[in-house]
Amino acid sequence: MEENIKQLSNGATKIIKIALFGPESTGKTTLARQLADYYKTEWVPEFARDYLQEKWDSSQQICTVDDMLPIAYGQTKLENERTLIANKYLFCDTNLMVTKVFSEVYYNYCDPLLDEAACEHEYDLFFLTDIDVPWERDDLRDKAEGRESVFAVFKQSLIDNNKPFITLSGDKDLRLKKAVSIIEDLSLARELGLSSSDFIYIQEYGIPIVTIQKQLNFFKEGIPKADLVSPATLSNGILKLSEKDFLEKASFFDANKSGLKLNKFVPASGAASRMFKFLNEFLNEFDLENESINAYINQKKANKLAVFIVGMEKFPFFDAIDSKLRAEFSDFDTLDRSLKNYYFIKLLLSSDHFDFANKPKGILPFHKYKTYIATPVEEHLWECAHYSSAKNASNLHFTVSESHQKHFENIIDSVRSKIEKESDVVINVSYSYQNKRTDTIAVSMKNKPFRDEKGQLVFRPGGHGALIENLNNLEADLVFIKNIDNVIQNNVEKISLYKKGLAGILLATQQQVFRYLNDLDSVKVEPELIDEIILFSKEKLNITMNDDFHSQNLESKVIELQTLINSPIRVCGMVKNEGEPGGGPFWVRNDQGAVSLQIVESSQIDLDNDNQKAILNAATHFNPVDLVCGIKNYKKEKFDLTQFVDNNSGFIVEKNVAGKSIKGYELPGLWNGAMANWLTVFVQVPLITFNPVKTVNDLLKPPHQQK
Repeated sequence: MEENIKQLSNGATKIIKIALFGPESTGKTTLARQLADYYKTEWVPEFARDYLQEKWDSSQQICTVDDMLPIAYGQTKLENERTLIANKYLFCDTNLMVTKVFSEVYYNYCDPLLDEAACEHEYDLFFLTDIDVPWERDDLRDKAEGRESVFAVFKQSLIDNNKPFITLSGDKDLRLKKAVSIIEDLSLARELGLSSSDFIYIQEYGIPIVTIQKQLNFFKEGIPKADLVSPATLSNGILKLSEKDFLEKASFFDANKSGLKLNKFVPASGAASRMFKFLNEFLNEFDLENESINAYINQKKANKLAVFIVGMEKFPFFDAIDSKLRAEFSDFDTLDRSLKNYYFIKLLLSSDHFDFANKPKGILPFHKYKTYIATPVEEHLWECAHYSSAKNASNLHFTVSESHQKHFENIIDSVRSKIEKESDVVINVSYSYQNKRTDTIAVSMKNKPFRDEKGQLVFRPGGHGALIENLNNLEADLVFIKNIDNVIQNNVEKISLYKKGLAGILLATQQQVFRYLNDLDSVKVEPELIDEIILFSKEKLNITMNDDFHSQNLESKVIELQTLINSPIRVCGMVKNEGEPGGGPFWVRNDQGAVSLQIVESSQIDLDNDNQKAILNAATHFNPVDLVCGIKNYKKEKFDLTQFVDNNSGFIVEKNVAGKSIKGYELPGLWNGAMANWLTVFVQVPLITFNPVKTVNDLLKPPHQQK
């Protein structure tokens, strides 16, 4: 018995073994030969074909159940022989799993030895050959009818036995092309220490293996830090406009927007967990039985909690929670104040009640008007009508989590008609989700791929930088970008003026860029035009030409200028640094030595370098995420925004998963590395335009309170 099992074993090997698997006449032999020829290696023919042909030729007998084991022995022997002389890869036209399936399908029986050996036979990958190729008759084949049901049995056998497989469809040339691409990826996965099941999981996830390789290298080697040259300041990278200038730019935008499709893009995917972090910490640490909240505040120096409690009645959600508490506790008025405050916070965050920390910021009550409570979603609709509309129509796009979309829709359904009636603007709302293919691999603190309790690789969302794909999919000429939490009920007219002013700057800049690009397309380009574009690029686009540019011939200069200025454009509002967290504007040198304006986060800066730290500390402004973007070129074609990303940037973050510390990689930020190669203009805007809600206590600040 043991000897029989040994004869049916294909053994361990460093050769990557690919099994061709599928019903009769599905191109297995053709593909095995093609692949062996492509990789200059061996392939294993179907032993049963010669065996059964000989049986037919000698006695006109066809295959029976008694032939299954001899075929299995012969196939295994042939495979093991070819393995010894293969070059890196071995392609198997058939395998014991095929024999097992045929035995079960045609004879309703499979010898236990064959069954065990087929299940234990290991291949790095199975190619399941589809039935989309024509049936070819020969002496040994059954019939063309019923191919669908037989194919389904083959596929199910792979699933039931946990075999790593990919289905190949198409004609022979397309199959070869697909197979080669998959095999190259599989080889790279093996070099990275990933298993075949890992490879299949990654394939199904839709993430290229080269992307995984790059991310693993980031964890091991670190992400290159930004090379700061100097902070961008007024008259050195940041424009300063007077109120009159802003009015003129806003008027220019209004005069030129009628032929444009505008869109307001609002990243709104995240839950509000950070807003309530200090309250969650309080609930986890507070000893209700043995201490008062005042004692906890004094002991923990919990100043944020103290501010929250003192200002509690000013929050827009106070009345709703207070009413619920009174319904829950008939003796509420007699409760100790510490207990009242504790139960208020508990109800606010409890998953059985308001569950605010697990809801998206966009649907939380932010502002209290005289007659109703407003959410950020509603406030963004109002803003959209004020400054992102043309011909009485406006477009608003939210990036959301799929599970949250219905909440957004419910709010919009309840308020849109009122806003449209009062503003005389029709607002079209659309949604998109972060693409799963932009998720990134997680690793342990030792930089090994992290796995869950089932042994599966763990992927995490790639951060807001992934939303460059969502932005790329928008059909728009001009896009306003603003965070979900940066809305206030006061000063909307003023805010609209500055937003439209930024849009006016963008349109004027874009029109000049487009004129130059059209001029460069002309048959004859004069040297004077080159000089004019160089001056414009320096003064308006903050671009300085490389030293070797001036030594080039005219044709080369034209090509370089076309490449340089034919890019998406962003005009970014910058506010004076008042101590709020956020990225800032800097002059940055890239790895080719070119210097450009970039928005840089502190985590991208080498704080151990005294020079870089000094430049950071000298910054005068920071980024409030106040962008206006032009995403079409001078021919009115959409740019492929993914081609303008600095893929060597991003962020390494530490997280906790099920009590275990892990590291994650976040993609280049949407307004950081994701827009690194855009044309960039920074403009100072008043602090009144920036009113983020990072913690719930920010809702107590004057701009968020009713005047």
